[in-house]
Amino acid sequence: MANEDVNEPTPWGADETKFFFELGPENILNAVELSGIKCTGRVLTLNSMENRVYEVEIVLPQGYRPKSPSERFRVVKFYRPGRWSREQILEEHKFLFDLEEYEIPVVAPLRFEDGSSLAKMEKIEIWFAVFPKMGGRSPDELDDNALLRVGRLLGRMHGSGRAGVANHRIKLTPQTYGLNNLAYLTSAKILPPEIESSYRSMVEEICRISTPWFEEVTPQRIHGDCHLGNLLWNDRGPFWVDFDDMLLGPPIQDLWLLIPGRTSEARDKFDILLESYEEMNRFERKSLKLIEVLRALRFIHFSAWISKRWQDPAFPRTFPLYGTQRYWQDQLQDLREQLELIREVERSGSNSVIWR
Repeated sequence: MANEDVNEPTPWGADETKFFFELGPENILNAVELSGIKCTGRVLTLNSMENRVYEVEIVLPQGYRPKSPSERFRVVKFYRPGRWSREQILEEHKFLFDLEEYEIPVVAPLRFEDGSSLAKMEKIEIWFAVFPKMGGRSPDELDDNALLRVGRLLGRMHGSGRAGVANHRIKLTPQTYGLNNLAYLTSAKILPPEIESSYRSMVEEICRISTPWFEEVTPQRIHGDCHLGNLLWNDRGPFWVDFDDMLLGPPIQDLWLLIPGRTSEARDKFDILLESYEEMNRFERKSLKLIEVLRALRFIHFSAWISKRWQDPAFPRTFPLYGTQRYWQDQLQDLREQLELIREVERSGSNSVIWR
């Protein structure tokens, strides 16, 4: 088993603070007003597990008539201390600014008076950014017409992603999301003793098989967490939000998360998505065999992520079954199924996905 390279960026923070868990309205408003924005005092907590995100009502210039109710508010994101460096956060922002320049609908941060998109709270090591509020809804599913629009949009987004660099962001590989997380789960004794050996062997086998597959595909800037919850829709159409998990990885990561199923219906939807994607951007078809690997790596990463965040009061409330025998037995079964699917792809030598 490989050890985590301390010189590589990791998805974990090392110094989460109680203050971050208990950010109050006064601290939030003070931070925002330091950026030159005057607030009315109204603050609403928004749903976010990793960071702390708030909707803040602002004071508009006298006589200004907003074109929409959203103009009366700003969304403020406080980044979890220790998770990302300043350079990594700015690379997220740079990706968003690049997408805006290509007229791809996203919600990019606003710039402060000094021109920066990132600021730090006074006397506390917490970075924050301010975003415009954009109204929209997350679709439960995508019909064929929506898939056509989203596929083209995703192709354009990845075209912009390929045109830029991100030297400080995490690279999605079997090492970073598989073996490094396994190293943590075992060294911290998170895995129950009765499943540790089986869990370890399956993760190592998944990573052994798939490492050469990743080496065949060109990594680039991608969204990284491109599920339907991060795709919003308003009267102007779809737009992407929450680029906090932006990373360097194979573009297929963003496609399979939009169509995660394995049914024949999912296959048909995926075909529409991919065909419309290729109208706007080239796609490495050999990366299709990574889908089941990426699904497995997401399972492993998710388990380690919850454990790393367990001291945050929000996590025990949200994941009450985490750490129970049932939880780990389910994880073991999921990985067993993934390994069999990955072995089937390996035996067939095909680039195609296994659809059921």
